[in-house]
Amino acid sequence: MTITPRLDMRLGQSLVMTPQLQQAIKLLQLSNIELSEYVEQELEQNPLLERDERAEGDDREETPPEVPEPSETGEAPEQPDTADTLSKTAETGTTAEGSETMDVDYDNNFTSDGGSDVPQVVDAVGYESWSPGGNFGSDDLPGIEQTLADEQSMRQYLIGQLGMLGVDPAQRLIGVELIELLNEAGYIAGSLEGVSDRLGCTVDEVEAVLEQLQTVDPAGLFARDLKECLALQLKDRDRFDPAMQKLLDNLEMMAARDMKALVKVCGVDEEDILDMVEEIRALDPKPGRAFAHDVAQPVIPDVLMRPIPSGGWSLELNSETLPRVLVNNRYFTKVTASAQTEDEKRYLNECLQSANWLVKSLHQRATTVLKVASEIVRQQDAFFHQGVKAMKPLVLRDIADVIEMHESTVSRVTSNKYMATPRGIFELKYFFSSSVGGDHGGEVHAAESVRSRIKELIDAEDVKKVLSDDKLAATLKGEGIDVARRTVAKYRDALGIPSSVQRRREKAGDF
Repeated sequence: MTITPRLDMRLGQSLVMTPQLQQAIKLLQLSNIELSEYVEQELEQNPLLERDERAEGDDREETPPEVPEPSETGEAPEQPDTADTLSKTAETGTTAEGSETMDVDYDNNFTSDGGSDVPQVVDAVGYESWSPGGNFGSDDLPGIEQTLADEQSMRQYLIGQLGMLGVDPAQRLIGVELIELLNEAGYIAGSLEGVSDRLGCTVDEVEAVLEQLQTVDPAGLFARDLKECLALQLKDRDRFDPAMQKLLDNLEMMAARDMKALVKVCGVDEEDILDMVEEIRALDPKPGRAFAHDVAQPVIPDVLMRPIPSGGWSLELNSETLPRVLVNNRYFTKVTASAQTEDEKRYLNECLQSANWLVKSLHQRATTVLKVASEIVRQQDAFFHQGVKAMKPLVLRDIADVIEMHESTVSRVTSNKYMATPRGIFELKYFFSSSVGGDHGGEVHAAESVRSRIKELIDAEDVKKVLSDDKLAATLKGEGIDVARRTVAKYRDALGIPSSVQRRREKAGDF
């Protein structure tokens, strides 16, 4: 067989992810903080993008303006306005007879009948005000992060304490190495043998320095495990006796609340055991937390939900989390006219195209988030009126089929997005719950509502009649919820509720 070169033509289809599509997908799954950072980077890199700083009262277009496409010659098309602004606000609701399908256009005005079966949802996309970092000038006040007091870190504090122990230079070097091994809880996160190998000293020398460091305040630092941490604090309070040492040697019995076993092991009566347990509970198992100075970041909702007098709910995007950007076409026209080389014109055209796509992607992201949130509210209307016990089973496909989008899109939208409701702030993924079958083919129930019912039953149980997992399963079955005992145990563990044996000991007042 002779092998010869030849040229063939084949016809095929393939799906290509364009940079614009990749950008739209990326923006869709970003949280509000990540989106602000991304837009801020684009503002720094693209000279044609700028932040829209017009006041809220300014006239704005109801729909996103048509964005110009760069011409082959590099000339900008004529524009009636000086800038293209992405701004959209709307809050209208209509009531019509009969059911209507949800509009999938980008105007985001969803209407449905005002009956009791389908709640009325009024949607609004708002690009009202956003200024991460602001337009800092010489007269601007510093941000709240810049006004926080400079607090001493755990490492800085311990380095100072090490200098007050009167150690020699060799011991000081060992002490610094031990300080570097501390984790956030204040425990030694490495082995002493590793320290001796790195510094070329003996393990005994390392342990000698460690004993000195364990005397610094707060007590409990430089412990290697929980038992040693509690022992150091008890020694500091002069409460570490043989009985207490035996109790620390059997912490698993204390966790299981096995009073009889503890009395036998420690050699004291029940009253003394109770006093010793109370002393241990007063200790700090993580003394390093006293140096944690992280600023708590509040959850900023992406969607705001409010009841409307006519019934139903009003939904709108949180304007504080939405960037307001525009494309400066006047500047593009001015710079393009002075461009002399083809590379300069090509660069300006790429900047214009990138800016236009960013504006479109931001609008599409806002529209998609609001569509998904609106359908979630429609599906889980009973939850907002009656609470978690009325939550319906819901999966991504249920939302995707209604809004005519792919499940992966709904998954991206609901990740790291929060909605402020009359019942609190919830992540959008919270409203998705698997189903639990009903008894004898009855109505299915959401797993979240079943967990809530289990917690209610346990909270209301009698001290003398603590409900076991079997009894809980039988009670739920009597209420029309077909759930197995192992499922009840799994839900109970997820709620952080101990077993019936441990609950009986707790409610009996043993500990």
